[in-house]
Amino acid sequence: MANAAEAFAEPRDGYARIGDLAKTFGVSLRTLRFYEDKGLLSPRRDGSVRLYSRRESARLKLILLGRQVGFSLREIKQMLDLHDPSGSNVKQLRVTLEKSEKQLARLHRQRAAISEAIDQLETAADVVRDRLAQRAVAAAAS
Repeated sequence: MANAAEAFAEPRDGYARIGDLAKTFGVSLRTLRFYEDKGLLSPRRDGSVRLYSRRESARLKLILLGRQVGFSLREIKQMLDLHDPSGSNVKQLRVTLEKSEKQLARLHRQRAAISEAIDQLETAADVVRDRLAQRAVAAAAS
């Protein structure tokens, strides 16, 4: 995302063109079209021009956040599609919490695996350093 001021700036007519939205969120036009093809975004059309409302901009923020924390596009769509502007959204909140807790558990497992891999690689690198140092000493002595 370019910066917070740009991200929250609204065009005078309440709609942003695809290029403006792409620039604001630091994504490509292709990405926005892809999200549209997947049913995640539904911009208004004025001829061939895509116009994104404040609602679509908010959906894009949530899509990008979801992707950043590791949700699949399918999971993101499931959560977004449960939103009811006139309802309490209890079901959406429950599903989002359930998916978030599962993703947190997955990320914690990944972090543990990465920590273990780092420890093993550091140990291996220490062994290689020691062997190189030993060979350097042996070469200097001969």
